[in-house]
Amino acid sequence: MALKKIKKLYYSIGEVSKITGLKQYVLRYWETEFNVLKPVKNTAGNRIYKDNDIKMVKYIQDLLYTKKFTIKGAKLHLENEFNQSLATSDSKNLSEIKNDLENIKTSLKDILSLIHKYKD
Repeated sequence: MALKKIKKLYYSIGEVSKITGLKQYVLRYWETEFNVLKPVKNTAGNRIYKDNDIKMVKYIQDLLYTKKFTIKGAKLHLENEFNQSLATSDSKNLSEIKNDLENIKTSLKDILSLIHKYKD
């Protein structure tokens, strides 16, 4: 029977540094530059990174080192992605609201017809 590697919930900045190959000071600097990268701090004040934080670090790393974005360009790219995801989310929500309103309208018509039926 093979042992499964247990996935951690939180990672220290040192562990994230080893996982990504980035220096700790780079990670700390990116926190000041990218609003999307905000690992929480524990009671001792140490940064604790979750899986989503590490994914974001790797994404920023890809933008800067592989795709050769500048920090400013990467910020704009992330902001545009965020705005696009909000727009998509808003359009989905509007569609759901429209469907809900149509269902309510149908239900109200049914209720009104029942009222007229029993009124007469």
